[in-house]
Amino acid sequence: MEIILVEAKAIYNADGGTLYLRNDDRLTFAIMRNDSMNIAMGGTTGDEIPFPPLMMYDPDTGKPNHHAVATHVALTGDLVNTDDAYETDDFDFSGAKAFDERAGYRSTSFLTIPLKNYEKDVVGVLQLINARQPDSSQVIPFSPSAQPLVEALASQAAIALDNQLLLDAQKHLLESFIRLIATAIDRKSPYTGGHCQRVPAITEMMADAACFAKDGPFKDFDLDEEERYELTTAAWLHDCGKVTTPEYVMDKATKLETVVDRIELLKARITLMKRDAELEHARGAGQAGADISLLDQVLNDTHAQLDENLAFLEGANIGGEYMDPDKIERVKQIGKLQWRDVDGTSKNLLSENEIHNLTITRGTLTAEERTIINDHIVVTIDMLEQLPFPKNLKRVPEYAGGHHEKMDGTGYPRGLKRDEMSVPARMMAIADIYEALTAGDRPYKKAKTISESLGIMKKMNETDHIDPDLFRLFIESGVYRKYAEEFLDPDQIDEVDEAQILGQAA
Repeated sequence: MEIILVEAKAIYNADGGTLYLRNDDRLTFAIMRNDSMNIAMGGTTGDEIPFPPLMMYDPDTGKPNHHAVATHVALTGDLVNTDDAYETDDFDFSGAKAFDERAGYRSTSFLTIPLKNYEKDVVGVLQLINARQPDSSQVIPFSPSAQPLVEALASQAAIALDNQLLLDAQKHLLESFIRLIATAIDRKSPYTGGHCQRVPAITEMMADAACFAKDGPFKDFDLDEEERYELTTAAWLHDCGKVTTPEYVMDKATKLETVVDRIELLKARITLMKRDAELEHARGAGQAGADISLLDQVLNDTHAQLDENLAFLEGANIGGEYMDPDKIERVKQIGKLQWRDVDGTSKNLLSENEIHNLTITRGTLTAEERTIINDHIVVTIDMLEQLPFPKNLKRVPEYAGGHHEKMDGTGYPRGLKRDEMSVPARMMAIADIYEALTAGDRPYKKAKTISESLGIMKKMNETDHIDPDLFRLFIESGVYRKYAEEFLDPDQIDEVDEAQILGQAA
């Protein structure tokens, strides 16, 4: 468009030219050129144009603004050729006159041309100022004979602008859709409400750190604007497969939780067991010669034991880092206790499924449920590989699908090793882990401090689960702390011995 503006000026030997872009109901200054005043702003110059946009409608009355020639042309789609701005009453040129007075200039002839897209909508306005004699600087009116050529150039500008607007609109739509998916996943689970937004933040910080590295493994690493956009897109979509993960698995806060926490059912059963003990006490007390004191002691002991068992089961229901074998055995023994339902049928206090869940050694998920959770990454890859990504986004499935892989090949879903993964995919793995460790919105664990989180990641680094070079960059560049200061609770931000985390001698 800048070239077109310059060429249009050349056709008429015009002293100046302005390109306005339509933004809703405003005309904003995009490019300004004036030869005699040595003005070059907007476009490739990088210099911002300080003038406010022209309003196409009166903000108070809503009436169309036909006073200014540029807005009139934008409203009507008609070309306007003005021989002398100082000698016409057709339009208000007070703005141009005020500029002239300040700058010592004389704005005389104007040629104002609408830029129309293929639907004949005006997307901008091209305005030329002060046509000059070819062999002198004398200002003359714009000759109608050259108007068709300039209008053809304006049409080319409109096509270029419309194509760019369409590309921008498509890109904005894609970005909005991506964020829509991420938001839907986060809202699906109230306990992971920011994960899909925070992982991209860490990933982008790591990408910046790698690009800024002056030495070491990443001294030659770089991402251009398109590659960075590709990585950001992948980070936003890295968990899109979770749309298929059942809520009762994704949000499983306790071991017995399904649609409801089944610990409440255990409480009801134990209440019935207490009722039966009280009925047994009443029957015994009604017998002749009954030892009431002994019966009371038996009832109290039974209640106390049942309360103790319930308290133990409530504790076992909370997912932890490790469950001792003796506790697992106690769950099984308690499960064999008998209770009677409303029909009088005797049953084990715990079903096989309840025992299976209560004896989970780490966290709250059974092996079967963990498989369902892990399957989200397979679904993510399948979903993304079905999308017709353009060339500049072709690696989105690879980047997004690698955040659960490990450097030693023991990760999932493809068991990739470090040399089989790209640097951006390895970045996302670290981002995903650090966000999960420091997250304060998970029901099954307490938010860890940054030192605790990095301590765990240190062990993962030592066992070839994460990329050692990227982990060092993550620490030495301070990305871990920059993210913490922006996203974490201040109580989580504690002192970190970076040398110890990196295994360096003090």
